[in-house]
Amino acid sequence: MNQLLPQHRLQNRPDLHSLAAIGLRLAEAFPHLDLGERLAVACEAIPGRIVFTTSFGLEDQAIAHAILSRDIAIELVTFDTGRLFPETHEVWEATEARYGRGIRALLPERHALEAWVARHGINGFRASVETRQACCALRKVEPLMRALNGAAAWVTGIRAEQSPERAMMPFAAVDSEHRLLKLNPLLDWTRDRVWKFVREHAVPYNALHDRGFLSIGCAPCTRAVAPDEPERAGRWWWEQPEQQKECGLHRPGDSPAHQK
Repeated sequence: MNQLLPQHRLQNRPDLHSLAAIGLRLAEAFPHLDLGERLAVACEAIPGRIVFTTSFGLEDQAIAHAILSRDIAIELVTFDTGRLFPETHEVWEATEARYGRGIRALLPERHALEAWVARHGINGFRASVETRQACCALRKVEPLMRALNGAAAWVTGIRAEQSPERAMMPFAAVDSEHRLLKLNPLLDWTRDRVWKFVREHAVPYNALHDRGFLSIGCAPCTRAVAPDEPERAGRWWWEQPEQQKECGLHRPGDSPAHQK
């Protein structure tokens, strides 16, 4: 399984001003393109590494298919948090087998995680929002920083329909924290459209989706949702409904692509 990218993808990334200009052009083009075209055009337009971070959810599987079936030079990375569902590992294995390409896995930093568990207990993330966010920071956010180090762009599976916060995100944004261009190629897709794409292309998907799990993260932090609940209601359900259902990977306030 070849994880190497062409050498032209490894060159130095452009500055944020240049990335903002590229992002503006991509944001204008995306509504007129299908998913594969969006990713291919982005790959042609952006010098340097492009990283797609996948959790093997429905949206991520659609994007993975578009990348891998067209052999687009975008690096796939996942975070094995140590608390994933067995079904997530199964779809991970099925994806690598289907497309014949390995997916790079990043794990939490061992010493920091061991210290956190020793202090808070194995399920201490339920004690408070702050404690839960600290757990997410160790298991997801810190590995994300490593994954994006030196990258020019980051591809995500965000859709506007998923939450009010995500509805405010653009197709392309300059992420000032990571100093790169953040791309959301599924932003305008509905969940039904994602399902149609996955079924039409026989894309492997997480079996938990058939059991009412709309958004899938770590096993102790995810449950199935009722038909009338929002998509992300099953994430950290013990917290108050009005609290933002995010782990820290995606923060509100990304600058629109035309801003510096």
